[in-house]
Amino acid sequence: MKRHVTLYILFAMIFGVIAGAVCHATVTDPATLKALAGYLSLVTDVFLRLIRMIIAPLVFSTLVVGVAKMGSSSSLGGVGVRTLAWFLLGSLLSLVLGIVMVTLLQPGAALHLPIPSDGASAVVNSGTMSLHEFITHLVPRSLAEAMANNEILQIVVFAGFFGVALANLGKGGERLLTLLDEVAHVMLKVTSYVMLTAPVAVFAAITATVSAQGLGMLMTYGRFIGGFYLALATLWCVLILLGYVVLRGRILELMRAIREPVLLAFSTATSEAAYPKTLQQLERFGVSERIASFVLPLGYSFNLDGSMMYCTFATLFIAQAYGIHLSVSQQLTMLLLLMVTSKGMAGVPRASLVVIAATLAYFKIPEAGLALILAVDQLLDMGRSATNVVGNSIATAVVASWEGELGSASQPHAAALGVNGQ
Repeated sequence: MKRHVTLYILFAMIFGVIAGAVCHATVTDPATLKALAGYLSLVTDVFLRLIRMIIAPLVFSTLVVGVAKMGSSSSLGGVGVRTLAWFLLGSLLSLVLGIVMVTLLQPGAALHLPIPSDGASAVVNSGTMSLHEFITHLVPRSLAEAMANNEILQIVVFAGFFGVALANLGKGGERLLTLLDEVAHVMLKVTSYVMLTAPVAVFAAITATVSAQGLGMLMTYGRFIGGFYLALATLWCVLILLGYVVLRGRILELMRAIREPVLLAFSTATSEAAYPKTLQQLERFGVSERIASFVLPLGYSFNLDGSMMYCTFATLFIAQAYGIHLSVSQQLTMLLLLMVTSKGMAGVPRASLVVIAATLAYFKIPEAGLALILAVDQLLDMGRSATNVVGNSIATAVVASWEGELGSASQPHAAALGVNGQ
């Protein structure tokens, strides 16, 4: 059944492109096309709401159980240091590779756009991203508010405190730990039910996008889109190579295991939609429950490899389009700036665009250049969402291997079993 769902999603993508192209060619009234896309996106919106319905209780329950099973604070600290070290390496590689690839390919150099007047404004508000707001945003004002808004980063912080406290209760906390473990398994079962509707949602999402924008956009922005996807493919190769250093031949097995969540993230243009299935597939791959439930939520907050590459790639693309040259020192400054600001992307709508807008303003690059990438942002978001899933899956498997908690597929490490076993 698992392979069938993956196949259905792939077919849904293909048929969605065909149906969207036919609609775009046959329906000439823009208002009708927009209305049609709106009706189709309703299906996708319902599916994404179902996914978001799952995420908060799933992240909270799995992370609390994972932290509580860590036992000592030294064990938790060791895993945390290794996890953040890998995330830092992934972030650095993503940002540097984005700079290198856009410099080599020069996708914006042929546009020769004039510098806009001072009256030209950005479409996205760049004032919503700052280090101060990111740090204060880490701590939830209340758990209820964090869960209601699906603020993964805030849920992670609270669940971390809750899990450590639960672990220190000893036998007194075993019943609550058992209950939360059962809640996690119930939410994973709910996930399997929701995933049955994924092919329909994927078909609707692809059809809506293509019918509204048409395939001609691929030609207009071909160099930019092609260059970015080439950069993503290069990043995939680098991440897989790094994973091979630790996982050896099992890296290919991991890539096969995450096919479905990667396709889901790609077709819906959101890595959030793939979170429950990614967690499920990692545990089936052999990652212990306590490692998967600890590393993966952190990855969704701190390790968005595809989104980070997009920030450098798109920023320098806009600079090239206006004929603005950034020196090596300025590019290094950009890299350091994005290492900090990109960590606040989790849970922010159209977060990559917000970060890019802030970066453009910092380097005095016309913010009106955001209009250049807005037209194809959906197509690019598909690729970077899939890359986020790949990067976080490899990170989780690598940390599990470092901790000696990576079992064989379908036979997870003993620590992956629930409190009552499975």
